[in-house]
Formats: sequence, structure tokens, C-alpha cells
Amino acid sequence: MTENGQSQSRMARRNQKKKQKKTGKKPTWKRVMKYALIAILCIGLGIGALFTYYIATAPELDPEKLSVPASTKLYDVNGEPFANLGSEKRSKVDYNDIPDVLKDAILATEDVRFMNHIGIDFRRIGAAVIANFTDGFGSQGASTITQQVVKGSFLSNDKKLKRKVQEQWLALQLDWKYSKEEIFEMYVNRIYYGAGAYGVATAAEVYFGKTDLSELTLEEAAILAGLPQRPTAYDPFVNPDLTKERMSTVLDLMVQHNKITEAQANEAKQVDVASLLTNKKTDYVKYEGFIQQVASEVKEKTGADIYKDGLQVYTTLNPDAQEQTELLLSNSEDNPIDYSSDEDIQVGVAVVDTHTGAIQAIGGGRNRESGGWNYAIDGDGLQGGSTMKPIVAYGPAIEHLKWSTYHQLNDDKPYPIKGTNQEIRNWNREYQGWMSARYALKESLNVPAVKTLDEVGYTDAKSFAEGLGIEFAGDSIAIGDAIGGTSTRVLPLQIAGAYAAFGNEGNYHEPYSVTKIEYPNGRTEEFKSESVEAMSDYTAYMITDMLKSVVQNGTGTNANISGLPVAGKTGTTNLEDQDGSPDSWFTGYTTNYTISIWSGYGNERKPINDTQIPLHIFRELMSHISSDVETEDFTKPKSVIEVGVEKGSNPAKLPSEDTPSSQIVTELFVKGTEPQKVSEKFEELDPVKDLKAEYDEKEEKILVEWDHDDSDVEFEVSAGAGGSLNKLTTTSDKKLEIDKVEKGTTYTIAVQAIKDDQTSEAASVNVEIPSDEVELSQVQQLQQSFDPTSGTASLTWSYDQKGPIEFEVSLMEGGNVVNQTSTNKTSITLNGLELGKVYTATVTPVLKNQENGKGPSTSVEISTQGYEGQPDEGEDEQQQDQGQGGEGNQEQPGDDEGNDNEGGNGNQGAGSGENGTQEEDKDNDNSGGTPEE
Repeated sequence: MTENGQSQSRMARRNQKKKQKKTGKKPTWKRVMKYALIAILCIGLGIGALFTYYIATAPELDPEKLSVPASTKLYDVNGEPFANLGSEKRSKVDYNDIPDVLKDAILATEDVRFMNHIGIDFRRIGAAVIANFTDGFGSQGASTITQQVVKGSFLSNDKKLKRKVQEQWLALQLDWKYSKEEIFEMYVNRIYYGAGAYGVATAAEVYFGKTDLSELTLEEAAILAGLPQRPTAYDPFVNPDLTKERMSTVLDLMVQHNKITEAQANEAKQVDVASLLTNKKTDYVKYEGFIQQVASEVKEKTGADIYKDGLQVYTTLNPDAQEQTELLLSNSEDNPIDYSSDEDIQVGVAVVDTHTGAIQAIGGGRNRESGGWNYAIDGDGLQGGSTMKPIVAYGPAIEHLKWSTYHQLNDDKPYPIKGTNQEIRNWNREYQGWMSARYALKESLNVPAVKTLDEVGYTDAKSFAEGLGIEFAGDSIAIGDAIGGTSTRVLPLQIAGAYAAFGNEGNYHEPYSVTKIEYPNGRTEEFKSESVEAMSDYTAYMITDMLKSVVQNGTGTNANISGLPVAGKTGTTNLEDQDGSPDSWFTGYTTNYTISIWSGYGNERKPINDTQIPLHIFRELMSHISSDVETEDFTKPKSVIEVGVEKGSNPAKLPSEDTPSSQIVTELFVKGTEPQKVSEKFEELDPVKDLKAEYDEKEEKILVEWDHDDSDVEFEVSAGAGGSLNKLTTTSDKKLEIDKVEKGTTYTIAVQAIKDDQTSEAASVNVEIPSDEVELSQVQQLQQSFDPTSGTASLTWSYDQKGPIEFEVSLMEGGNVVNQTSTNKTSITLNGLELGKVYTATVTPVLKNQENGKGPSTSVEISTQGYEGQPDEGEDEQQQDQGQGGEGNQEQPGDDEGNDNEGGNGNQGAGSGENGTQEEDKDNDNSGGTPEE
């Protein structure tokens, strides 16, 4: 190869390499690194700029705010202040007066490296960052005691990055300008310890009665150190068990950080918290029930603490409603509520605006101490009883099934709970058969309510109730939730919010008490409750109309207020092992206000003597707050129509022209679901004919027969005594036997012909049932004939009543019984009468073999005066005295001598014939035997 050729070859190779370099790409990792470095640089610059901005806009350290702890001011709905928290109960303490045991407890709990860090703790920040990545942002804080001081003095309590940056910047400044001892002193003097106590010195006095902190024990110091985390929950006066758990945690931290030994901690853990406490005096705080709601709401929505942070909080408080609420829960002589039957009973009250959900007033309880349990808002609540029926049963039924207020439910018997041997019964243990939903709710009957839930279905019912702010236990629903009898718990504030939606055309507002907060740094935050459509307007109006019936003529009449359109519902709960109700509720509303009231003994489940207390409180409170306010009635929406329905029709039918007005009720229907068919029940149907009834004494039955021209009918038979008829049966036969009848009564049997919805007029017949006991009548026509020759008198009488009857005959003279005998005949001869005297003969019918079986007596006078020797013929005297106001000694018309009676019976049966013999009247003889029955 020539030299020139070699040169061209080298040139070609160099050109090829250059070409490859121009067309080749850099490795991917290099490009990623390049862009990552650029991004990090930009982010770093951005974060630096942002942090610089945050620091530049941070508030200045104000020595006055550091030395004088900030207080929170609360304002009512009119913008007037009603509370200045922290300005009254606060005692300052110097650092040198704080004992080592208390310092060690606080530092071990809050900030163990406080004396060594620069205001912020980088180790703590790292742990918090890891926790926030693993458990979610905000799950763990990294605030030192220094940071807590600046936050409470100058910043809001939110978890935003800006606040955290400013907090750390101010903490660095505070640590640089002040000593650790001064910062620690600021902290213990400004912190809130619960029970209205600000600062550790006040807390030691409130809880333990100690004004000298050097007297604090290890146990007491551990309690104080643990309180600031949750001062209300750990209040030892209210929750000593929770306090002890928190105390044990603090003791463990003190052991961990070598402040005390394990043995000291174990010994301290044995203490009874209650034994450490001073006798707490009642320390009434005005409006405290409402203030507790504000504190809870501010904490939940912003993270701020009204007891620690200097805030300006604007609220929905109606001072007039709050004043009246507190009066009705007090022992004041001006209180119209009588608590004498339940002197120690507790009450929780919540008042909200029906349209907006704004909380007007809170009644936390009766005879409460500062920081005490708030029965309107605290805890998980209690069983709601029948106040849950509109929320879980009837509301969902109207919403999802479009039931009318007339919808028929069968209240026939207790409702068995599937899978158990238990059953749900009505509160009155009575079952009334078919009835309207309105009536079932008005009378608060349990069986129709659980049947309603069963028909609606658990899914729809649960969704409906949750839309009204109800949370179910275990996120499930049970059949007992229809009557508020399960582990699901509710609070008066929850129930007030739910019922307000019924009065607000179906729109729900979560109850709220805070409208605006102004923070120490000048930032303002506003709040309101958004309206949520929880149900259709027809559901809200129809439930409201049914609940009006509860107040007007149902279980809630004691809550009725004349001239005010009120709807509401009662509720009670049961005890498993005894009678009585441990909880009593009433929730009611107008178009302006909704009030829910609970009464009971809280965790002490024992019967209430007066379950009407919530109704009386509601009546007094609603009357008061409505006195100067125009209250409109609830407006019926276009989706609801009123329809006259024939009572008893099932399904609902329109009345016919023949339907009596007393059998027509006006009910509400969702438009498009109203009844179309007309009832034929009261159209004319021929009544039964030839109705006969007779009593068979041998079989002891009433035999009833009748006839009807129409063969395609049934017959409803009713019977009863004393004017009250009860349905016996419906039959297609034309005869019936009625047994088990009551003797000695008159039965009325009524029979109606029934065909489809037609019912004929009732045909009736009466039948007498003889009594086993015979009531004897008085003997009649008692006559006497005296024979002076023989000194005998003959008596005769008549008696029509049949049976085993005999007659007792007695002869008396001068008040003394001369002769007494008995006979089963209607005549007798009396011997041994003396001349010159007056005798009285008495005849009494007697029923043989029966105690107290005597009839009324009849008497006749026999005179033997005026006889000397043999009397002239015809001079015998005949007298009769029918006794008991009878006709004895009466002259008969046309009887000159008085010897003839009733058409000249004369001496019939006396036997004073010519030969003077005496013969008994055989016509009145019953053959010597027993008379016929």
C-alpha cells in the first residue's frame, strides 16, 4: 500500500470516530443525576426563600405577653363578651419555689433535654418526622417546653408548616434571650390544668389543697405533670381511673429518665387517687356547659386550646336561652321544675337553631362543679330509647318506601329476635292489631317500629340515620336500634341536630358553637355549618306531622304548648333485671328552635321516679325562648297531599258516599302514591234475618241461628253482656254455638253480613242466662180463719214459683214466738191459740239445701178477742197483711163482714164446714213431694 493510501485510511478512521461521538448519547444515570441536582438546588432555594419569608413575617417576642399569660375571650351571638378564661383563677410561682420532684416529673413528661437544647430538640424532631411518615402527618409533635411557651403566647395551634417554622424560630430567640429557669417558670405559670385552674400553683391548691408546692408528694407531682396533655379527660375529680393511668405513665417516664427508681414508681402506683384529693367545693362557672362545647369544638377544628392560647372566640350563644336553661337545672326557688321525687337526678340539655344548627344553649347537668361531666356533649352518650324511632324506622320508611302516615302495621304480638330466645314487647304489654304508622308512633309502640325497620332494610335505615349525625356501635345496625335499645349511644346535642333536620325541610346542619376565631398573631378564621340534604322534603314534613300528634294527644302531651306549633318525641329505656326506666328523653322542635333533653343517673343505672321531667323542662324552656319570637307553622311542601281515608281500610281506600264521617281520617301521602280505590265497606248490604238465640241449660250453651238471602257472604258474630260486644268469629255458616257463658246475665248477640268490603247493619238478639241461685218471691193471698171452739187458726196462701221450695211458718204473740214450723204445702193449721189475744202469723218461702235461700216474709194478724163462748156463725174475722208494705188488713170492696177475699174465697182451705172439721186444699198440694223446677 502506498503512503498516500495509508494516510487516507487513517483519515477515514478519524472521521468515523468523530461521527460516532457526534451521534452517541450520554448514559441515563448521568442525566438523572444532573436533573436531580438541579431540582434539589431549586427546592433548596425555594424552601430557603419560603422559610425566610416565614421567619420575616413571624411576630416579635413581646415580653408583656410572656410575663402576663394570655387569656381567651368568648363572645355571644350579639358580639358581647361573656367569659374571659384565665383572667381570674391564676396564681404565679417563682422557679425557686418549684420542688425538684415536680420539676423532674414535668421535664420527664414534656421535655427531658430542656436544660441542654437550644430551644428546639433535633433528636425529637427526627423521631417526630419518622412517626409522621409511618403514622400520618401530625401523629406526633416535636414541641419543646420553649416551643409550647411561644406557641401559647404568639401563635395559633394549627399544624401548618408556617406555624411550625415560626414556632421554632421564636423558640430559638426565646432560648437566646431568656434563661432556662425563666422559660420553665413561664411554662408552669401559663399552662391549664383543668377544673378552672391556670398555672401549677393554682392546680396544687384546687386538687390537693396545698398552697406550698414543697409539700407535694411524688404521686401528686406525677398527676400535675400529666394533666396538661388532656386536662378535662384526666380531671381526677371526674375520672380518677384515667388520672391514675396517666400518673402511672408519668412515673414510668421518670424511671426511664433516671429521675426516680423503679421501686419508688411501684410504691407510688399503689396510691388511691381519690384519697389524695381535697374536698372539692362547688365552683359554679357561668355558662360552663356551653364553654365546654366551645373548647371541644375549637380543639377539634383548629387544634387550639381556649384554656392555653389567647384567642378571641365568637360563638352562637343565646344568653337568654342559656340563662333559662341554667335556671331550669338549678335548685333555685324560682325554678318551676319539681325535682323532689328525684333530687339527685342529672339532666343534659341542648338547644339549637332549627334552620342553621347554631347551638343556642347547653345544659351540662344539675348541681355541677367546675369542670364536671357535661351530659349534653361528653362521652359516648346513652341509649336513645324511642327518640330513635323517627330516625331509624319511620323516617327511612317514608324516604325509601314512600309510606303514608296511614300505612297499616300489624301490632299483633311480641316480635321475636332472630337467632335468640328474646323478643321485643310493647312498653304497655298490650297489642292492638292493625293500626296506622301515625298511631304507632304517637303511642310509641315498639313492635310496629321494629317491623318497620325490618321492612325498610338495615342498609337504607343506617344510611338515613348516619346522614343525621348518628354513629352506630361497631359500624353496624341491629333490630333493636329501631327502639334505641342497643349498644349504640347518642347525646342530646346529636339528637337535637338530627331532629332539627325534620323541622328544616330535610336539610341537616351539624350543630356548631363557634363562628369566628381571632388568633394572637392577628390571623382570623371563620366557621359555619354547611347544609346537607339528609332527606326529601316530604319525609321531613310527614315525620313532623306525626310528631305533632305525639305532643297533641300521644305520649308527649306534657310538652304541649298552647298556641305554639310543636313536634316532638318521648323516649325511655329499660333495665334488664328490674322494672323502671334509667333514661328518659324528650326532643321537640318548632320552626325556630330544637331542644333535646335527657334525664337519668348517668353510669348509675337505676330507675327514675318521674320520667316526665324532660317534658316539663322542654315546655318551660321552649315557651320562654319563643315568647318574643314569631313562630311560623311548618309548611306543607308540594310533594305531600292530604287525603281523607276510610278508617280501617287496608290498604288505604277512599271513603264512599255511605261512609260515616266518624270513619274518615285525614292522612298524608307522598304525591303520586295516594289511594285511588273507593271503599265499599259501608255500601248497603242486606242484614241477616230470622236471628234467633236460646240457652240450652243442659249443655250450658247459647244456640244461635240466622238466615240470609245471599249465599256468597260471611258473617261476623259478636257477643257480650252489659252492653259491651266483642268479636267472636267470622264464619260462612248460619249458626253458632257460644259456650263458657256467664250465668245470671243477659247476652246480646249481634250478627253482620260481610261481602268484600261491604258490611251490613248488625242484627241483634238478647238471651237471658238463668242463674244457679234462685231469687225467691213473696207469697201471695195469705189468709187466716180462726175457730174459737177449737182454738185453731187455718192459714192459706198462693205461690207460683217452682223449685225445691218449702215455707217457714211462725206464730208470735206480744213479741214472743209461740209456734214455729215448716211445710211444703200452701196451707197449714195452727193450734193452741188463746181467747182475748192478738197473734201475728208469718210465712217465709225457703229454697231447700241452699244457704241464704230465703225469700221475703208475709204476715197476717189473728185476733181472738171478743169471743165469749161459742161465737155466732159468720163472726170469724179474716185479716191479711202482705208484709213489707203488703195488703194485709185491707177491706175488700163489697165485703160487709170482711169474711170474703178476692171474689169470695171465704174459708177456702180453712175447712170450717158444718161439722167443724178442717181440710187442706188439695188444689194447692204438690202431691207431698218436691215442687217442679
